[in-house]
Amino acid sequence: MNKVIEENKQGESLVIENKDQNSRKLYIESYGCAMNFSDSEIVASILSDQGYNTTEILEDADLVLINTCSIRDKAEQTIRKRLEKFNAVKRTNPGMKVGVLGCMAERLKSKFLEEEKIVDLVVGPDAYKDLPNLLAEVDDGRDAINVILSKEETYGDVSPVRLNSNGVTAYVSITRGCDNMCTFCVVPFTRGRERSRDPQSILEEVNDLWTRGFKEITLLGQNVDSYLWYGGGLKKDFDKASDLQQATAVNFSNLLDMCATTYPKMRIRFSTSNPQDLTMDVIKTMAKHHNICKHIHLPVQSGSNRILKEMNRLHSREEYFALIDNIKRILPNCAISQDLISGFPTETEQDHQDTLSLMDYVKYNFGFMYMYSERPGTMAERKLDDDVPEDVKKRRLAEIVQRQREHSEIKTKGYLNTVVEVLIEKESKKSDAEWSGRTSQNSVAVFPKENYKVGDLVQVKITNCTSATLIGEAIGFSLNH
Repeated sequence: MNKVIEENKQGESLVIENKDQNSRKLYIESYGCAMNFSDSEIVASILSDQGYNTTEILEDADLVLINTCSIRDKAEQTIRKRLEKFNAVKRTNPGMKVGVLGCMAERLKSKFLEEEKIVDLVVGPDAYKDLPNLLAEVDDGRDAINVILSKEETYGDVSPVRLNSNGVTAYVSITRGCDNMCTFCVVPFTRGRERSRDPQSILEEVNDLWTRGFKEITLLGQNVDSYLWYGGGLKKDFDKASDLQQATAVNFSNLLDMCATTYPKMRIRFSTSNPQDLTMDVIKTMAKHHNICKHIHLPVQSGSNRILKEMNRLHSREEYFALIDNIKRILPNCAISQDLISGFPTETEQDHQDTLSLMDYVKYNFGFMYMYSERPGTMAERKLDDDVPEDVKKRRLAEIVQRQREHSEIKTKGYLNTVVEVLIEKESKKSDAEWSGRTSQNSVAVFPKENYKVGDLVQVKITNCTSATLIGEAIGFSLNH
């Protein structure tokens, strides 16, 4: 996916197959990060057991849920507009109930219910198992809210319903929460402290996906490299664990190795990595297994040491460069992508130039780039003035995006006249005569269908490209097919 993405992913309605015994209809939209989309699959599973089928027709729904993102103000504004739409429909269908899930629910809590009165229930990321009780409250005519953060909940015992699935790729959540306390980020406050899921339950979920014909999984967490299972509990309490627990603990490198070894033909991705926690063991495990995709999403946020310190990022520019050098040495064919913020409080022109020079050093394959958006409750909001003018933020962001476009084009052209392995995921958007899939490095490739089908792993010779897409022709099945 050698693609520059400048805005957050738009929400989309999600559909599953109907169950005959279910009579009520659920419409659910998800916004923001992959964790939210994964959580929606957990919610759909819990509500399926309560008699709900999903529908893609809003007007038919008995229950409308929106799984929300608080990472930027624009994301919250988008969600508010959707709630206005839902309530317009509700006026013609007064029996319909509307609920807010996820990070925005956790951040705004009772404001939606008591002040704005625009929803019937508010459910935080750790309270989805309480949905049946909350819906009973709503059915009895009462507003319902549960935004309590948990020290244990991982949903490892819930089998997710695969929403809007292509039957080929799936998310597998392995951690919840975050301990890093970056000053710009609301995640530690909306999703709580880090805890990891039992590795056995993860392997069981992967096994279920493999037996159902899925060919690729993405291990998910706010920070997958922090994965640490020692029998349950918060990561921060690991030093209080027994000697036996500490000696038998499973870290992310161990988990990655277990998954890749147990399912050698399942392609494995993971996201998101944190520079301070990505170890050499993880990189070496990636090199050891052909089925671990050679792509690392490694958010840096800024190229300036001063700004990194203001952000409470626990790595320096030099440490980041050393990590990049090690990745390129051990995994020379690995794609690297980034998150970058322009206009963080106190950012000077020199700080901005440091970010551009860091981009020139790394030459990312693609990235996610945003203007700084002050989030209520964060340390930056409490202690720093949002003092970079809007026009300066926009200009700096435009320069970052342009630099990334140049690097993305260089990386994409580097695949010309090479042969890459592609997992076919779907029909190309531009032609029903072509397949679309992704390489190990997460580049999108399109090629004539011929006799191949969705789910096939094929070798594709790249003969042309756009700035973001590889174009070629299949020359046979991959050895890993």
